[in-house]
Amino acid sequence: MREVVYVGSTFKDLKKMPVKVRSVFANAIQMAVEGETHQDAKPLKGYGGRSVVEVVSDDRGDTYRAVYTVKYKEVLYVLQVFKKKSTKGISLPKKDRELLESRLKSAASHYKSVFKR
Repeated sequence: MREVVYVGSTFKDLKKMPVKVRSVFANAIQMAVEGETHQDAKPLKGYGGRSVVEVVSDDRGDTYRAVYTVKYKEVLYVLQVFKKKSTKGISLPKKDRELLESRLKSAASHYKSVFKR
């Protein structure tokens, strides 16, 4: 089983989600830790295949997303948890994409310093 590391404010952000959404995301993360794939999990386009995964959940007309990476054997990094605010399609807004890029770099740096000594 992998260790779970919440990058940045993701754990705090997850705690602010509606109970139903929090439950879906927690279940998806636990399944990923155990090497399984949640039914609502899919690869996030533009991030190299299946290493960055997105889970989408709806509640009361709002859409929420959780993004994590399963790139590393020893650890699963939860990169982002947020309420989708864009009114244009399903693409990730620029601000959220930039934050995701930054957190992916942080995860890679953390992995190198902690797991590849």
